[in-house]
Amino acid sequence: MRVSTADHWRAHWAGERSEFEAYTNDERLLDALSTAMPLRGARVLEVGAGTGRDAVRLAELGAHVTVLDYVREALDIVQRNAARAGVQVDTVHGDAFAMPFRDGSFDVVFHQGLLEHFREPLPLLAENARVLAPGGVLLVDVPQRWHPYTLVKKAYIAAGRWFAGWETEFSARELAALVESTGLRVEHRYGDWLVPNMAYRAARRYLAAAGVATLPSHPRVPVLSRLADAVRRRAHRSRLALWTYATVGVVARRP
Repeated sequence: MRVSTADHWRAHWAGERSEFEAYTNDERLLDALSTAMPLRGARVLEVGAGTGRDAVRLAELGAHVTVLDYVREALDIVQRNAARAGVQVDTVHGDAFAMPFRDGSFDVVFHQGLLEHFREPLPLLAENARVLAPGGVLLVDVPQRWHPYTLVKKAYIAAGRWFAGWETEFSARELAALVESTGLRVEHRYGDWLVPNMAYRAARRYLAAAGVATLPSHPRVPVLSRLADAVRRRAHRSRLALWTYATVGVVARRP
């Protein structure tokens, strides 16, 4: 059963997040993808448009990128951001559960912030696998179940104030099992913390709404930033860190 409607997302993308206001994911996604496949010249499909930030970065790296979404307003945002960056990103208006592409059309299929919005995620993943070429990779990035962020989100959902309406979450193990049930082979699990953290993001949002202050999206104190980056790099080498991340993902390959 699908949960969020087209009208819901039209209203969302027509609001304050219409451009590159959403926090970036490109570092963790690019790191995960680049370990699996050369990106220059790759045929890449992003399912679910968002702002197109990740699609634009991949196009800048030389990939041939297509973005699919069932909300035209989101695709318009992607086109504006691609034009601003001076790159080509093709956009397709369509249904992620019945995509208008032939079997094996893409070397890379990816999405983040998408799977958690569906109560029955397996049909979406099966469609992702269908359009992957042999040897192609699927990246799926989702909220991590075992994190304080989940408790905050559930409270907002119960109060009817969560921006996405309804949303779930996954453990890294659960996500890997779902993806492998489509016949793909998971090669890599990864994750990351919220940077900046949840408290800073909430403060920035509410101060801006109150007209009190406009805080930078990513505060940078050079010494602290270098220390935080070093801690993250070290943590990423430990499988135990997967239980502490706010987001987790898998990279899987079609045999």
